[in-house]
Amino acid sequence: MFDFRSLTVPVVGAPMAGGPSTPELVAAVSSAGGFGFLATGYATAAKVREDITELRQRVDAFGMNVFVPELISPDRPLLDAYRALLAERAARFGAPLPDEIPFSDDDFDAKVDLAISESVPVVSFTFGIPSRVVIARLHRHDICVVITVTTIAEARLADDAGADVLCVQGPEAGGHRSTFHIADTPEKAPLDQLLAQVRAVTELPLLAAGGIATAERAVAMLALGAVAVQVGTLLLRTPEAGTKPAHKDALADPQFTETVLTRAFSGRPARALRNSFIDEFSAAAPAAYPYLNTLTAALRKAAAADPHSLNLWAGTGYRHASTEPAAVVVAQLAARIAELRCAPAQPALS
Repeated sequence: MFDFRSLTVPVVGAPMAGGPSTPELVAAVSSAGGFGFLATGYATAAKVREDITELRQRVDAFGMNVFVPELISPDRPLLDAYRALLAERAARFGAPLPDEIPFSDDDFDAKVDLAISESVPVVSFTFGIPSRVVIARLHRHDICVVITVTTIAEARLADDAGADVLCVQGPEAGGHRSTFHIADTPEKAPLDQLLAQVRAVTELPLLAAGGIATAERAVAMLALGAVAVQVGTLLLRTPEAGTKPAHKDALADPQFTETVLTRAFSGRPARALRNSFIDEFSAAAPAAYPYLNTLTAALRKAAAADPHSLNLWAGTGYRHASTEPAAVVVAQLAARIAELRCAPAQPALS
């Protein structure tokens, strides 16, 4: 079974669904000595199979990330009211808003089957814990199971369920918080505190995720007990990333000055650059994932060139996002981490 402690470079490329995590980006991270994750969220199992085939031609070490579905009954009046609020902006871009939105489990079972049939070495899960039956199936095929957690309670549940590794995600992370339930209010304890607390209640290897964009920050997380750090926003502007051009540009645009947590785009809490869409719609957005995500999908696609109508996912370290090739970004980060870890400790001032 894959062991993250064996990495020559303690850097993991975060799975970023919706386009950024291309096979090229995943391969670049792994080729640089780190470990890349293929995001499967919103993609069909058939598309994921194509991506895996392409990845196999580039690298052997990679993982795939799968969203754990939660079946909810959304508040239809709230969803309809939100649809009405979006109507004017949608019309501006000629984007249709669906009247009926079916539930989607994001091809969960098919993706688990695919991971097994393709012998993917690592499968990580976001938004919850798969059943013990699923975990046992993966283990029978020597597949390492990673569960993303955002609280101590979630960490304990994941450990008890049979996880091999925990990805500890702090509130500084860009994109969706991996809360186990859609309606959960994300905790605000910073990654430093959360990581130390989780380290105290489990012996499982830990990956640290959330706003990590510098070697100094990475070394601090490694010192707190992580075996590797996970970076995502840092890679969003690289040539290999499939990030929309307007999103890439916004990460360096001085008009965007902060990140905030919002449900406005998907119905799940997610961190993004603050823009007019968030200001206008956040307060009314119901906790109705994946229904809300489907509702806004056509609008976001039609407004792909308008940064004020896009979900500009970004962690708190977004100003460090680099336009260098991903392998260069990872190599430079790794070199600086090694340098800092080898540096002699400075004597305390008296």
